[in-house]
Amino acid sequence: MSDGKESKYAYKFLRFFKRTYKIKEAEPPLDVKEAFLKYSDGNNLMRSDQLLNFLINFQGESDAKIEDADTIITHILQTRHHIAKFTRSNTLTLDDFHHYLFDQHLNFPINPQVRQDMTAPLSHYFIYTGHNSYLTGNQLNSESSCVPIINALKNGVRVIELDIWPNSAEDDIKAIKEHAFVASEYPLVVTLEDHLTPELQAKAAEMITQTLKDVLFTSLECLEEFTSPEALKGKILLSTKPPKEYLYSKAFDEEKKDLCENEEPHEEVIEDKKDIDSEDSEDSSGESDDTDSSEDKLCSLGVHKYKSLIAIHAKKHKGGLTKSLKLDPSKVERLSLSEQQLEKGAENHRTELVRFTQRNLLRIYPKGTRFNSSNYNPMIGWMHGAQMVAFNMQGYGKRLWAMQGLFRSNGGCGYVKKPDILMRTDERNKVFNPEEKLPVKTCLKVRVYMSDGWRLDFKPTHFDTYSPPDFYVKVHIVGVPADAKKFKTETLDNTWIPVWNQEFSFPLTVPELAILRLEVRDHDTGEKDDFGGQTCLPVRDLRPGIRTVPLHDRDGKKFNSTRLLMRFEFV
Repeated sequence: MSDGKESKYAYKFLRFFKRTYKIKEAEPPLDVKEAFLKYSDGNNLMRSDQLLNFLINFQGESDAKIEDADTIITHILQTRHHIAKFTRSNTLTLDDFHHYLFDQHLNFPINPQVRQDMTAPLSHYFIYTGHNSYLTGNQLNSESSCVPIINALKNGVRVIELDIWPNSAEDDIKAIKEHAFVASEYPLVVTLEDHLTPELQAKAAEMITQTLKDVLFTSLECLEEFTSPEALKGKILLSTKPPKEYLYSKAFDEEKKDLCENEEPHEEVIEDKKDIDSEDSEDSSGESDDTDSSEDKLCSLGVHKYKSLIAIHAKKHKGGLTKSLKLDPSKVERLSLSEQQLEKGAENHRTELVRFTQRNLLRIYPKGTRFNSSNYNPMIGWMHGAQMVAFNMQGYGKRLWAMQGLFRSNGGCGYVKKPDILMRTDERNKVFNPEEKLPVKTCLKVRVYMSDGWRLDFKPTHFDTYSPPDFYVKVHIVGVPADAKKFKTETLDNTWIPVWNQEFSFPLTVPELAILRLEVRDHDTGEKDDFGGQTCLPVRDLRPGIRTVPLHDRDGKKFNSTRLLMRFEFV
């Protein structure tokens, strides 16, 4: 959408010839024309009070005010008509109205502000979580750096994973403090993989305290209930398994070595082939009875100091899921499971997982064989209530797009309120069962009108050397198994401004967990279709009506101009 003029693009053909294509601006879709006629009372111009009526009754913006309509009209007149803003009254033409609807800054598909209740405990939220946040590439031999940590924080990630080795974490801690709240004011959780001896834990406690100072949230005891994101604004919370306050002397060097091994610094190991419910061998305590040394006492005090910095205590998964998911009313904790453990546990412990996550935190991490930084299906974790579905942020792909899509919700603050269906316990003490067959709650109708902006973001030969692109749109729902569905529009040949005007219906049993995934591709005969753009949007946050949907590249970065014009209806 620009000035209504016709453009021409020339492509080389058979080496010596040129083929010229005319690019004409698309007319407003029929739905747009009909809406304009209806709400302008059949006139050629729409006043601000008529636009307000459209916003409230057609777009479903019940809280819209006349000032909002005035702002829209003023913006359109200033950007499209440099003279009309002085000569024409506060009104829109049909073309103006169309341009407003196709403006991604005025007519967005989901609300860009934080709108959810942020006063519930942390366990009531999905939290944007990274895995191995310090790695620059693959999981096997890529370098560690604070750069990917900074990038994750800038993108709104609220759980960062950090390895602590002797003399290795100070720069990362400084980078975390400096960038922790650039994208969100809500709390940042740092999960630690601790590779330190008790003496070094004491030094780490001093370094962390001096670096983070008053932004560090500490708790002397394990919490009985998690604090809310609202109460923790501007705070950094550490989470790891609390160390035992060992007392030992230098005479027990071999025993000290055993201590470090028994602390199990790595939560994330390649899975054992034993059944998930098989009993693990108990750790030997490895504690020394020699407590006479003053150095031992200082070490114990240092470990106590380190332990006091841990705001979210992580529990060890041992003895099978039945034991790990046992609820303790006196405290709340964090449990970490691999994607394999979750998949196995979902077979026999579905409701126990949901019940556990109503008060406690559950973190899921990728299996150790995902060397290329790929990711698993996040929906498995979400539909069982897992708050921290940890993802490798180093790559791209459909699953990472879905993760980015969920956390576009709630103003992109990194916290999304879990739907009530996951938090409810009925009168029979039953909780949500992800495998239970449920009735359809609503039907989402999605109409794909058209797309534009490609010529501003891509070179003429980006998709095809000899002609304009042949675009089509994939329209998918990612959700519980019963709701997952896929459609695709027809392919439109040789056009930079495709107009599909096709509608698709998605019956949804759990719309609260559904994500709408859109992907535009360029069809190539005999070759793999070219990627154009994509986006994912949480269904429960979709604003009904005719909306502009901005598209993103493979990495999730929003294009400057490329977008879709769509309509969303819930029936």
